[in-house]
Amino acid sequence: MQRRNFLSRLGLGFAALGIPSITFGQSKNTKNTTMNPIKSIKPLGFQWETADPFLFCVHHEDKFPKGNAEMGPTTSMEGRHMGSDFIIKDGFRMYHGKKVPGFPGHPHRGFETITVVREGLVDHADSMGAAGRYGDGDVQWMTAGKGVQHSEMFPLLHEDKENPMELFQIWLNLPRKNKMVEPHFKMLWKDTIPIFTYQNDKNKKTNIEIIAGDLGITKASTPPPNSWASDITNEVAVWNISIEKEGSWIMPKASEGINRTLYFYDGEGLLINGEEIPTYHAVEVVANTELVLVANKTDLKILVLQGRPINEPVIQYGPFVMNTKEEIQKAFDDYHETQFGGWPWKRLDQVHDRNKGRFALHADGREEIKG
Repeated sequence: MQRRNFLSRLGLGFAALGIPSITFGQSKNTKNTTMNPIKSIKPLGFQWETADPFLFCVHHEDKFPKGNAEMGPTTSMEGRHMGSDFIIKDGFRMYHGKKVPGFPGHPHRGFETITVVREGLVDHADSMGAAGRYGDGDVQWMTAGKGVQHSEMFPLLHEDKENPMELFQIWLNLPRKNKMVEPHFKMLWKDTIPIFTYQNDKNKKTNIEIIAGDLGITKASTPPPNSWASDITNEVAVWNISIEKEGSWIMPKASEGINRTLYFYDGEGLLINGEEIPTYHAVEVVANTELVLVANKTDLKILVLQGRPINEPVIQYGPFVMNTKEEIQKAFDDYHETQFGGWPWKRLDQVHDRNKGRFALHADGREEIKG
């Protein structure tokens, strides 16, 4: 591959994520936390600011129309910046897809992606020969490690009705010692994700999907072996909380030194220790303090990201996250030379047969069929 094409390919990955180079270390506290556990409240955009050990989180929410014969939108593409379409038009974006919305083949190195699909389906393909279709509550946890290419396409399977999509993609950093481990992905199928349920004195429920971490005796599935989350002392938690109107729940405290952020992404009238939080805002809190969450006006949904900071230098350039500029340059050079194993699929925007159900084909040939 010529270098200009290589850079063009990487440019797709960078724009897809909208991420400049970043470093950790700046304080984000905006309030006195001596009496108040709330450290800051910030509005959310498309890309959400996170705290170490997380790198960022993107909230995709698209009202895709009916699908055509190629599993793309039936509506006109006129007026879109095809190949880099990130502005909502007619309720959805094409992202880097030109026929099917999504993200054609692009590389990663040095971190993990946790893709939490609330609604809709994702077609996965990668340079290891692995593939999958997952969604409607499933989670994929991928360790990029020393380098992998993958595609994430959003096939519009339904020709007779709309194809709404909502997902979170969370980037979790890897410590220096694990940045060059072998790539790996794991499926957390919807029916295997544990749910913690609490009912208050008004018989209103709070349900917490535990994607990572634990709540008392309710524990998440084992994370990938080289993940920062694999060491329980790092207290990594990814929880998706749903609280019914007039429901309440006391979030237990974590240890001192843990970073904890709540992302209030749906509903109105969230109270945290009596303070009302505006809709679609992030709330950074003191982790070693209990929080009283109350749904004061409507049903609520909150994503929680928590973990012990890695506290290592972070140099990020698009899809590569390393500790030094030299390592970033080495990632470019390695990808230019090897393409991280190449691309064994017919299309960069690989989609699977319309009639195929949810499945995961792993690089070792093992296949999981969910239907």
